[in-house]
Amino acid sequence: MSGDGWASFNMTTKIDKAVVLAAGRGTRMRELTNDVPKPMIDVRGKPVLQHIVEGLRDAGVRRFVIVVGYHAEAVQNFFGDGQRHGVDIEYVTQTVQDGTGRVVDLARNFTGGSPFVLSYGDILIGQENYKRVVDLPDNCEAIITVTRGEDVSKGGAVFVNEQMELVDLREKSQPGEVQGWSELSQHAVPFYNAGLYAFRPSIFEFTEKVMPSPRGEYELTDAIRDLAHSGKKIKALELTGEWADVRDPEILARLNSKL
Repeated sequence: MSGDGWASFNMTTKIDKAVVLAAGRGTRMRELTNDVPKPMIDVRGKPVLQHIVEGLRDAGVRRFVIVVGYHAEAVQNFFGDGQRHGVDIEYVTQTVQDGTGRVVDLARNFTGGSPFVLSYGDILIGQENYKRVVDLPDNCEAIITVTRGEDVSKGGAVFVNEQMELVDLREKSQPGEVQGWSELSQHAVPFYNAGLYAFRPSIFEFTEKVMPSPRGEYELTDAIRDLAHSGKKIKALELTGEWADVRDPEILARLNSKL
């Protein structure tokens, strides 16, 4: 089910806080990130990060924390305290680039026990989707957004059941790696992790315990999988409209050709 119907049968919590990850350089962008982090690369006349902030703002989110690192000043000088964009923005710094799993913990004080939206800073999506993800059903612990048609070796393979509930999640899977996964995931429908989430504070119980992956990084997706396997309900929400991971110059050129 790709529409909003799955949320309409439940009471929901409206989320007004967001955490946006914008600390990475993006080495595949080559010289384009010599002076700015990847989320500050322009797509259609403004940085990807601005598309994200404005989309969440228009969905009712007013308080942001942006996680910065590489060329943090480029982000801070552009957005400042957020007033120019109609929001309040704080910053925290990721000093060690060791994956997305531990970086979420940097925002724990900001969230203050409230649910929050989390977005990777290099994901461009149809703006209508932000309004859907800020409504967290009261019977769900989290929302993970998904899309179709992407190569799961470049991101997360998301397995759901017929109720669009998460049953398994694997990062940068290789062909044949499905062997040895849970019996349930082998019979579920696979999607691609779209990089936009809604969480209750319970996610922190799992990010603080996550161990390094075979790639040597702390993966947020491992914490999400552990949350689901603990018995908590995580809903998968299939995005509508455009979706792009702005990960390399070829994708950037394609996006900017659609002006």
